[in-house]
Amino acid sequence: MEWFREPPSWKHEGDTITVTSAPGSDFWRKTHYGFIRDNGHFYHQPRTGDFTVEVKITGEYRDLYDQAGVMVRLDETTWMKCGIEFVHGAQFASAVVTRDYSDWSVVPLPQNLPSLWLRVKRSGSTIEVLYSLNGENYAMLRMTHLTDEPVQAGIMTASPDGAGFTATFEGLTFHTIQPAHGG
Repeated sequence: MEWFREPPSWKHEGDTITVTSAPGSDFWRKTHYGFIRDNGHFYHQPRTGDFTVEVKITGEYRDLYDQAGVMVRLDETTWMKCGIEFVHGAQFASAVVTRDYSDWSVVPLPQNLPSLWLRVKRSGSTIEVLYSLNGENYAMLRMTHLTDEPVQAGIMTASPDGAGFTATFEGLTFHTIQPAHGG
């Protein structure tokens, strides 16, 4: 795995990755705010075909838009990020899909949630985002079209308006989905 915009502080020990994001870091393109930011932190590996990414996320969210989650990225204009985002003092399950312009969808989460589990599945050009409050029961957050081209996939974090924060990612796994064969 490698970094796109290595954060100021991070460590990878066993199945735990701890990341402290830089102030002013973000992934966003044009919509509503009018600016482009492509300086968030993304720890990734190349993926082709159909796959899933799973991870447990725990964060010390403090400032507006502090965020941690999973990203699937073709390039600076085609990507998806999802996870927890801190908005006006509350945690939300969040997904942003970008195809030149970013969109944003959120679902309120129980407050003071210690952790969130994510499962992101790519099938062809479709991305499915699922989240869980307990690591067992998953609910769909988003299904969208992205790309079927080779991508980078992994974990991301950013602090657009804050001073930086620390997030912990546990049990990050990637699985290749084998195509079904007819009998």
